[in-house]
Amino acid sequence: MQLTETSNVPFVPETSFGIWFLRTHTWEHHVLRVAINDLERLIDFPMPAAPVIVDVGCGQGLSFRLLAQAFKPQRIVGIDFHEPSLSLAAQSAQACRQRADTAATEIELHHGDCANLPLQDASADIVFCHQTFHHLVEQERALAEFRRVLKPGGVLMFAESTDAYIKSWVIRLLFRHPMQVQKSADGYLDMIRNGGFSFGPHHVSLPYLWWSRAKDFGLLERIGLYTPKPGKRRETLVNVVARKAS
Repeated sequence: MQLTETSNVPFVPETSFGIWFLRTHTWEHHVLRVAINDLERLIDFPMPAAPVIVDVGCGQGLSFRLLAQAFKPQRIVGIDFHEPSLSLAAQSAQACRQRADTAATEIELHHGDCANLPLQDASADIVFCHQTFHHLVEQERALAEFRRVLKPGGVLMFAESTDAYIKSWVIRLLFRHPMQVQKSADGYLDMIRNGGFSFGPHHVSLPYLWWSRAKDFGLLERIGLYTPKPGKRRETLVNVVARKAS
């Protein structure tokens, strides 16, 4: 972990491989798209029309088109601390403006820290946090910021990898993360609940996708040698849709 010369924000710099991977077809279609579809499936309550969505840790902005298509937001606010990624996110925003199905969504970008969001209180309907939390050192502060910027009853859409995945040898080899803050699926759910959000079991999903099984990437299951059962496996992903509690 290190501090930047221009800020006191603690962070772990990503590898060159990691930055490259976040603009690949695999990331967009097998990770990001699948997560958004799963989170949308978990919503069983009325959503506001034309919501304001804050995409925390938006990275290179590949989420913008998918979020605009799924939720028809009035505005998406993308926030990221990595300035080179924000430059690419600006290109993603411009591409959305040129598509008929996403042009109506305004997209604005901010350089900022998830633990100190540059947004007003109660200014968002939805906070979208996809594969961001395992990068954050100050997780409790970030969650408090998510709650602060959400309107009463606002929605946190949270999709994350667990410690079982982040601490696997192949992920440690290819990527960089603050290992001291990684959590299990239950650990993340407890943190969200204790952070002032409410959700039920039907708002939680524990996907077991091939890419999240770094031991064998699901090979043993595909060839019929092993079938992992829920409750008897180490969960590698957790998705939850939670509402800001009053």
